[in-house]
Amino acid sequence: MKGKRFSAEQIINVLKESDAGVKPADLCRKYGISEATYYHWKAKYGNMTVSDARRLKELEQENSRLKKLVADQALDIQMLKEVCSKNF
Repeated sequence: MKGKRFSAEQIINVLKESDAGVKPADLCRKYGISEATYYHWKAKYGNMTVSDARRLKELEQENSRLKKLVADQALDIQMLKEVCSKNF
C-alpha cells in the first residue's frame, strides 16, 4: 500500500482552489489524483482550515493512545478474573 502523498494542509489548499472556481476534473489532472479521492477529501476536509486539520490530527492520535490504554486495562482485568476464579 502506498504512503500518503499529500498532507492535510496540502489537501485543504487543493480544496480552496476548487472553491475559487477551478473545476474538480482540472484539479484532479493537475495533482494526479482520482475524482473519487477528490470527493473523499472534500467530505473529510470540506470546510476546515489548516489549524482545524492539525487539531483533528492531534485528537485522532490522542484517541488512538486512549484506546490502547483501555485495551490493555481490559486484558489486565480479564487476566485477574481468570486467576481469581481458579480454585487452589
